[in-house]
Amino acid sequence: MSALQLAGIRDLAERFDVFILDQFGVLHDGVAPYSGAVETLVRLQELGKRTLLLSNSGKRSAPNEARLARLGFVPGSWDHFLSSGEVAWRSLRKQLGSEAGLRCLLIARDGDRSAVENLPLTLVEPGEEADIVLLSASEGDRFDLDHYRRLLQPAAARGARCLCTNPDKIMLTSVGPRFGAGRIAELYAELGGAVTWIGKPFPEIYAAALDMLGNPDPVRVVCVGDSIEHDISGGQGVGLRTALVMTGVLETSSQAERERLFAEHGAIPNFLVRTFAW
Repeated sequence: MSALQLAGIRDLAERFDVFILDQFGVLHDGVAPYSGAVETLVRLQELGKRTLLLSNSGKRSAPNEARLARLGFVPGSWDHFLSSGEVAWRSLRKQLGSEAGLRCLLIARDGDRSAVENLPLTLVEPGEEADIVLLSASEGDRFDLDHYRRLLQPAAARGARCLCTNPDKIMLTSVGPRFGAGRIAELYAELGGAVTWIGKPFPEIYAAALDMLGNPDPVRVVCVGDSIEHDISGGQGVGLRTALVMTGVLETSSQAERERLFAEHGAIPNFLVRTFAW
């Protein structure tokens, strides 16, 4: 089976009614929107298409939506936004209930605390004191993996469980691609720690997304992303059609490299689109 090359998102709009869209690497590069992305979101809305932005961001949904507005996207040009951080926050709120005092080592970015906002957790700095590690983001553009190894090794030795709310292994930054939170989670597992993953490609986040959309007919839904490991594998894993864009983490990839990733992850997209443009 091979992917069908399309000229643009308009060709997908002729085939599907519901769009589940990645943000980083599809809509923007973390600094600015990709050419045509702002207008294409608006165009889908004008055609009556339903859109849900599904992101492997450890931040909750509201801060992500605020960032999109700052980048120049039109508020309200998407129907729903769901981040892995939001799914994790809701899950933790149910699990923890009224329990207070659980000590948490939070690995985040830019001082973000939305992942633990209003949760009965006590934040601690040393890994030796952590009961749980909440890994929501990477600062791989500031630190190397040895920094995280020193920080996390005591927590792993203590048996603290790790909740990774951003499974991306690579992230886009202003200085180019760097290792993402998913790579740090792999490091934690290498240190002997237990890791629970929330986000794409795992089914829990897709179940939450489809529930928000009212559980539409799967044949009318398409997932658009730039990651074969997360967006394509994840969408296909829950029985949805997928479209791969050649921006984001694949921007400099060759056809041979993409073919290798298709084989590695056992996932071939139904469609290929150069960019998220009409």
